[in-house]
Amino acid sequence: MEKKYYKHKIENLLVISKIVTIHYFEFDKNFVSHVESHDFWEMVYAYKGDLICSSNGNEVLLKEGEVIFYKPGVTHAHKADGKRAPNVFIISFECKNEAIRYFEDRHMSVDKSLLHIIFAIIEESKRTFDLPYSDPDLKKMKLLENPSLGGQQLIKNYLELLLIILMRNETERDSSEAVFLPREQFDERISDRVIEYMKEHITERLSVSDICDILHYNKSYIFRQFKKTSGSSLMAYFTKLKIQKAKEMLRESEMSVAGISDALSFDNPNYFSKTFKKITGFTPSVYRKMRRRGK
Repeated sequence: MEKKYYKHKIENLLVISKIVTIHYFEFDKNFVSHVESHDFWEMVYAYKGDLICSSNGNEVLLKEGEVIFYKPGVTHAHKADGKRAPNVFIISFECKNEAIRYFEDRHMSVDKSLLHIIFAIIEESKRTFDLPYSDPDLKKMKLLENPSLGGQQLIKNYLELLLIILMRNETERDSSEAVFLPREQFDERISDRVIEYMKEHITERLSVSDICDILHYNKSYIFRQFKKTSGSSLMAYFTKLKIQKAKEMLRESEMSVAGISDALSFDNPNYFSKTFKKITGFTPSVYRKMRRRGK
């Protein structure tokens, strides 16, 4: 006897119909954008530093780790605070579902657990579109000659996932807090603690042994778990943090390349420049000139 199965039709809360632009900016500390308005949604996330956002005459401070949304037709602009050079992720898109109205004039914090989704959008965009390094006036994204398989769909899916989780986190509040953490979350907490320690000692020379001794973790265990959760070795991650700090210093100060190298405890300016270029694709001097030109 043939069994009858019920085919459940999937209800879509949000469907992103079009992606307009995707940006990851490393703005100068004195950056000021043009005033603009358009017929699609825009999401702005402050990854590093703060951003002053104005819309329809109102000004708000978008703090590091926060996101703000502009609905279609809203006039808006952005500027740095003149103190710290902000890193900002901006994505604009079309969505016709009624549920998207939840984000009208919405300004909220983004839990760090969602950062991997934002990074996934950025990485997929690099593998799908021929995006300029930093172009605030970008109007049309060009596909790469050989884009990654399914890249556009993954960008759409990641964005829908991010928006739905943001809505869920804001609308659902669990009154009880778990006393015991799952193993995966415990490993992430360890990695977070290591990263925080690295950031606090970014100007120093650190070794794996230094970190393990200070935080009282077994060397092989912490090395294995950090690699598992971050995808990078301890020292490679620390070097990337140093280069990220160097980029901020190049944008925010007049300190020489040699001075920045010394301040971040690199062996010498030549090694610093080679490491900087290997990670960013540019020498420190070229990077500084690009940022001053707003590119």
